[in-house]
Amino acid sequence: MTEAIQISNLSKTYDNGLTALRGVSLVVEEGDFFALLGPNGAGKSTTIGILSTLVRKSDGDVRIFGKNVESHVYETKLDLGVVPQEVNFSQFEKVGDIVLTQAGYYGLTRKVAASRAEKYLKKLGLWEKRNERSRSLSGGMKRRLMIARALVHEPRLLILDEPTAGVDIELRRSMWEFLSELNQSGTTIILTTHYLEEAEQLCRNIAIIDGGRIVEHCSMKKLLAQLDSHTYVIELSDPMTGDIEFGPLVSSSVVLDSQTLEITISANVGMSSLFDLFKKLDLKVQDLRMKSNRLEQLFLTKLEKLEESQLVQ
Repeated sequence: MTEAIQISNLSKTYDNGLTALRGVSLVVEEGDFFALLGPNGAGKSTTIGILSTLVRKSDGDVRIFGKNVESHVYETKLDLGVVPQEVNFSQFEKVGDIVLTQAGYYGLTRKVAASRAEKYLKKLGLWEKRNERSRSLSGGMKRRLMIARALVHEPRLLILDEPTAGVDIELRRSMWEFLSELNQSGTTIILTTHYLEEAEQLCRNIAIIDGGRIVEHCSMKKLLAQLDSHTYVIELSDPMTGDIEFGPLVSSSVVLDSQTLEITISANVGMSSLFDLFKKLDLKVQDLRMKSNRLEQLFLTKLEKLEESQLVQ
């Protein structure tokens, strides 16, 4: 399989002595939906800046679809679309013109540019706003406009740096659907996000970066398999009449109110076994949900262990 991104021993040290990246090596396969996660200041944005040639690396090798980003700047830019964290278009320019202007940077004809602008503005629900000044858009619409602008030259690789920050949940989910469809059509996507449920929902593979180093690089499925327990909140149809003895299947339980329980079970326990237990105890379950996002739980645990190991050293 072709590698969309190949990063080898990438380092970045600034003139003030701050080291942003420390020997980062990373591979993203073509067609993947890949999550790059980490706390603030971990090195995510610096890595993206180097990929898009906006930041100069100190050492290492960076390739996009086999081409070195420094020696093949034009070719790699044609393959790449980037949606940054911050809004960086003119607030006084019209929505449609922002996308058309971007198309011109890639040498698209006026006819092709107009067709592409219409295509992506419609897909992202902005076509009716095409003649309005961008300053009139809501925060969520501005983020969608940045995605349309990044896609107008139809790159093979799209990098999204916190694309749904500050966006309400309904709009976030509509963007998830659009991005999933885009990925299924063949576009490789790299996502950085603080919404960990977003990464779990969308991404197949993941890397966690902390302190400028990659501390985890594997499939989402493999990472989540490292969880040794799950905690669920259970809402019952009827109030409990007394203490409930769950037995060895449940490692701990907490009564939140007369109709709500919180239980923790081993990750090896299947849901069918859990529901068999509910039936045996004559508990009528109205709703069952995880207490917290699984990826968030694992992410925090890994960072805590990393911090502990660094303190020991």
